[in-house]
Formats: sequence, structure tokens, C-alpha cells
Amino acid sequence: MTAQTAPQFQPLLLQLPDDVTLQVTPEQFAALAAANRDLKLERTATGELIVNPPTGGKSGKRNLSISTQLGIWFEANDSLGEAFDSSTGFALPNGANRSPDAAWVRRKRWDALTPEQQEGFVPLCPDFVVELRSKTDALKTLQAKMQEYIDNGAQLGWLIDPQTRRVEIYRPGKAVEILENPDTLSGESVLPGFTLTLQRIWT
Repeated sequence: MTAQTAPQFQPLLLQLPDDVTLQVTPEQFAALAAANRDLKLERTATGELIVNPPTGGKSGKRNLSISTQLGIWFEANDSLGEAFDSSTGFALPNGANRSPDAAWVRRKRWDALTPEQQEGFVPLCPDFVVELRSKTDALKTLQAKMQEYIDNGAQLGWLIDPQTRRVEIYRPGKAVEILENPDTLSGESVLPGFTLTLQRIWT
């Protein structure tokens, strides 16, 4: 009798219709994120699972420029807080799990977290967030996400849209400010001395 080899199973991709969503608990989301570290997963406040595809080349290089510039400022001002890239998950007060393209948290708030909280999904809303619109991102979805950050405690948020060369600036208690084709953005009093140059973002 010849030995039989075990059948080889290939993973299947789950395709959902546009009007169907998956609801997951925070515990299920944490397990999914741990098992799928190559995916950028998010979860809405109502428990809907969001799977963000990998970025394209242009979005990737734009994200790198934003992270690099924020990182340089952070290294010179690390006493003020901690900076994070797009792979960091935040558990917002409203129950959503979000991963902004760049973020920053004031030192006092970060240091108040336990080591376990710093290791996992950070249980707070960043003080500063950036969302970079890719070609496939719906603008209304990103605008709603930006407002969610502000409603959950963010002090400054930038929605950067390279397609229109437009930036929407979000601040608590204020109307959204729209800048057309700006050369730079100021971190204002939230990130004192930080200036983001947009030359590489627009190309």
C-alpha cells in the first residue's frame, strides 16, 4: 500500500456584497488583527469590520514622506510625546479601532498608560492624526473618520487629498478649514515647531 499524501488546501478569499458587513466584538477584532498582521484592519464603533487593502506605490511614498517628516520632528521633541506610523491601532473611547496614517500622543497621556496598554491597541484617541486619501478612498468616509477622531479627543487632524491638492484641517469646536494647494502645514500649538512640507505629497 502506497502512502497517501495529505490533501493540500488553498486559502479562500471571502467576498462580500457591498450591502453586507461583518460584525465583530473587540475580542474577535484583536484575534483577527493578531492573525493577519499584513492587513490593515479597522473596526467601527458599531462593530463593523473594515479591511483596508495594501496601498499603491504613490500612496506608499506619500505616507513615507509624512512619517519621515513627523519622525524627524519627534526625535528632536520626544519629551513632548510619542509619534506613530500607519500600522498602529488605537482603541477610541467610542469603541472603534482605528489606524490613522500618522499620529501623535502627548507625553503625559502616553506615560499614563500601563506597559500592557502600550503594547496592544492604544486605548485612547491620538492628539494629532493624519489621513492620506488614496485613489480608492471615498472622501465622505474619510471625512466621517476625521470627525470621529475630533469627537473622541483629537486636537488637530489633517485630511490630505493629493488628487485635488486640498487639505481639510479639523479642530475641536471649529468649522473644518479647507486649504487649496498649500505648500506646508503647521502643527500649530499641538505640535509646536512642526511643519509638514507637501512637495513630495503632491507629486
